[in-house]
Amino acid sequence: MEKYVARLVNLVPEDRQHLFDLTPDEARERLMLGDPDGVRSIAGSFALVARQDDEVVLARSLDRPLRYFLAKEVEGPMLVVGETMREIADFLEHEGYGHQFHPSYTRMVPAHHATTIRLVGCPDPNPTYTRFVAPTGDEIGTDLDTIGASYVGAMRRQVSSWLDSVPKDEPIGVLFSGGIDSGSVFLAVYWELLDRGEGPARLKAFTLSAGGGKDLDQAREFLRRLDLEMFLEPIEVETEAIDARAAVEVIEDYKPLDVECAAVNLALLEGIRSRYPEWRYLVDGDGGDENLKDYPIEENEELTIRSVVNNPFLYQEGWGVDALKHSLTYSGGMSRGCVRTSAPARAYGFSGFSPFTAPPVVEVAAAIPFKELAQGDHDRLYSLKGEIVSRGIRQVLGLEFPVFTKRRFQHGAISESAFKARLGGEEETYRAHFMSLFPPRTV
Repeated sequence: MEKYVARLVNLVPEDRQHLFDLTPDEARERLMLGDPDGVRSIAGSFALVARQDDEVVLARSLDRPLRYFLAKEVEGPMLVVGETMREIADFLEHEGYGHQFHPSYTRMVPAHHATTIRLVGCPDPNPTYTRFVAPTGDEIGTDLDTIGASYVGAMRRQVSSWLDSVPKDEPIGVLFSGGIDSGSVFLAVYWELLDRGEGPARLKAFTLSAGGGKDLDQAREFLRRLDLEMFLEPIEVETEAIDARAAVEVIEDYKPLDVECAAVNLALLEGIRSRYPEWRYLVDGDGGDENLKDYPIEENEELTIRSVVNNPFLYQEGWGVDALKHSLTYSGGMSRGCVRTSAPARAYGFSGFSPFTAPPVVEVAAAIPFKELAQGDHDRLYSLKGEIVSRGIRQVLGLEFPVFTKRRFQHGAISESAFKARLGGEEETYRAHFMSLFPPRTV
């Protein structure tokens, strides 16, 4: 049998791996062993590539993307792996293969799965997937105090592990709206710093205000109730700083909710960067809505409350890699939508983290019996998040947690009129702009 010579190009810099207790080489060794429990134990934010002979194994954490593209050389297939379509396209152009690239030919590695690709030449086989984060099958029970303590306790432990990996002289910023997710993360970081005897002076709560949004008042009130208002640092920008087209370019996607969120995130991060040129570490509450199923089902005609409560990882993974609706170009759920936070952070040179995307927290959320708790009632389902987190904060941190009416980040940072002027575009418009970024090429 003819032996194909294949090339693997890994465009992910080594310093982009933020592992808590392993080196990148140790993490790659676990990938190649093929043991799901071993991969599951890789803690931190990572986008890993490992190779042995003609097999390449790819895996990433839920909080960031990883993409690959299979190009053809005379000698055999060339697998190019990177975090963005743009860096893959630029590499192929540099190598003289730019005409082979099309964004729909790139593939996104699905979160919670190790993706194995065999480089054997024409025809190239489909990748295979090995799940390494899965529902345990055990339920916590229906007592909301028990659920809250388990969920917030798991979140705080992830904050602790993350802080272990952050240099003690580095400042820490929380992307903060005063909502349930960012509020609980801020308090977890604050109390963890106190427990360590480090003092919280290095901590700031950054809140965006662009054109009169309601988040700044909410953030101030949240902290005032806890006598922590001194940590608030507003980032006030002009409405023109909200740029949906720039967001499409950065996240390389066109789903309106993700574009809107990324546009607001870019404005916030640009404001922080201009004020603090050396700031690096940020933490946020991304993934909290997905974990506790706090999205309006009525806004998605494909969903019912039954499909939401019966699929533990629906919001994290979409319909899943075995589903007919699964796309190879884009993964599903937050596995796709993670770019709304990770890509803007990367664009401005920040190292971001959300404890809600870590497997131990996701698995606790998957063990919550939403079906029994919601009893088929939408409003009851939506109220659970505030109940669970506030009870958990009370038990884990001993604080009375302020809960405000849910509001998406992009709706709270700017006024309704500014939102209509700067955001709220149609998916077709965003998609057309996205496609214009990669015009067709000929040989």
